[in-house]
Amino acid sequence: MSSQGSNVNGGGSPLIPSWVGSLIILVVFLGVWEGYVQLFNVSKLVLPPPSEVVVAWFGFLGSKSVWFHTGVTAWETFLGFVFASIFGVGLGFLLGKMPRLERMLNPFVIATQVIPKVALVPLFVVWFGFGMSSKIVLVALICFFPVFINTLVGIRSVNPDIVNLYRAFSASRWNILLNVKLPAAASSIFAGLQISVAMALIGAVVGEFIASKAGLGNLLQASSMTMDVATMFAVVIVLAAIGVAGNEMLQYLHRKVVFWENRAHVATEGA
Repeated sequence: MSSQGSNVNGGGSPLIPSWVGSLIILVVFLGVWEGYVQLFNVSKLVLPPPSEVVVAWFGFLGSKSVWFHTGVTAWETFLGFVFASIFGVGLGFLLGKMPRLERMLNPFVIATQVIPKVALVPLFVVWFGFGMSSKIVLVALICFFPVFINTLVGIRSVNPDIVNLYRAFSASRWNILLNVKLPAAASSIFAGLQISVAMALIGAVVGEFIASKAGLGNLLQASSMTMDVATMFAVVIVLAAIGVAGNEMLQYLHRKVVFWENRAHVATEGA
């Protein structure tokens, strides 16, 4: 009897689903926002009420040009993130196996990160033009370092005794890579990817702020020039939706690829 009670009130299934709790927090936040604006008569040029933002958002989504700009930003973010992931994971694995080369290249890798990326945008525009290419390069450069560092740390965290055991049984390097090093580094790699997926959207929008003919960053800047604060909030909501969708997709992929973590988590909760 007591064990059943502990499952209901303790470590068992929650009384309120997490999405319901998030929805309640959102409703309370919007209510406080609306009440603050109405109670203190805040200017709409400073902070529009959420009711006006929602109206602007629906009107925003009804425009065909908005979907074009959204597609441009999403595509820049996706391509830059993919290129950074491939290059970051590949170089992380390579330097993780070659410490001497890692020490030689480390100053150059650090140098690419300490330089403010915004300062490089004019150069990218000269080299790659005002189109998507300059934003993709900027996104890739911003996302590269977290993926690279987390991959390198993950490779270094592999238990050398397990590697030596595989070698004792004449396992090939490819076998050791797939069965030992990659699974051991997988969690660290996905941690770097999750950091980068948020930074990718930031890089795309910043690039569009500085030099762009299309994209949500361009729309956001145009709205700021006309002091259309409600539309600015609508653009921010769309950007937040893209960021959340990208993060959720990456978490789903994490659960499917690194499936043994889920089993360990379930076993821990069951204990």
